[in-house]
Amino acid sequence: MIQINWKKILTYAVSLLIPLGLGALTGYLISGSMDYAMLNKPPLAPPPFLFPVAWSLLYLLMGISYGILRTRGLADTAVNTAYFGQLAVNLLWPVFFFVLKWRLFAFIWIAVLVILVIVMAIRFYQRQQTAGLLQLPYIAWTLFASYLNLSMYLLNK
Repeated sequence: MIQINWKKILTYAVSLLIPLGLGALTGYLISGSMDYAMLNKPPLAPPPFLFPVAWSLLYLLMGISYGILRTRGLADTAVNTAYFGQLAVNLLWPVFFFVLKWRLFAFIWIAVLVILVIVMAIRFYQRQQTAGLLQLPYIAWTLFASYLNLSMYLLNK
């Protein structure tokens, strides 16, 4: 007979719902302020529909990684601080960029986010390699988003 580990399932469910739910809430709250279509964009700027797809995938990977650490008892204070710290910084970036239109400040903010995501990925990797490696797309995307942010600031001054 197959035994279902409900505690593990619940841990993964919560680990997935936190970033996905907060990301969706942030997207909803800023949706009326989105002016991406009206901005001058740099080369390589993706179409608007790609952003929610990319962020959903990244939030999913965050949740899976965190779930791996939580279910194995590896989510200590350093992991939790890195994870929830970068998530808070992540969720505030669109407020600065889209709602407040503080494009230069948003670039500085996203540069901090890149550092925090790298720190988080390292801490995850030190505890469980897969959890850390799953954050490589997040690092790549935040670097790419930094390029977009700075470029759009410069092109739309």
